[in-house]
Amino acid sequence: MTTTLNVNGETHNLDAPPDMPLLWVLRDLIGLTGTKFGCGIAQCGACTVHLDGAAVRSCVLPIAAVGDRKVTTIEAVGNTAAGKKVQDAWKALDVVQCGYCQSGQVMSAASLISSNPNPSDADINAAMDGNICRCGTYNRIRAAIKHAVKGA
Repeated sequence: MTTTLNVNGETHNLDAPPDMPLLWVLRDLIGLTGTKFGCGIAQCGACTVHLDGAAVRSCVLPIAAVGDRKVTTIEAVGNTAAGKKVQDAWKALDVVQCGYCQSGQVMSAASLISSNPNPSDADINAAMDGNICRCGTYNRIRAAIKHAVKGA
């Protein structure tokens, strides 16, 4: 079955079953490997992408549910104001350790500050809940989100 998706501003006509998870379409059919597979049950956040700017877990999202909405991945989030701020903050504060979870972390953080330019600690906790970092960089992630908000 042919499905049309808008990913990072480009239209992709794909031959894929409607129940295929967006993650596998992105990685295997389109070739965007920045979005990672972690758990496959939407619990770890490694597969986070934006759907019309909102953070979603692509490992459990069937492509039939995407419809006309725009998908943004880690490869293009830096083209958005919030994404650029978050990526710059991540670099400035040297957040990344192993890096495996970081694309999902950045995507969740960018969605947060895009919708809430002055998040409280509770807002940050809620937005980042479920983004697991096995290296434990949570304090650096929180500091980077605050750094991005300040625009420093």
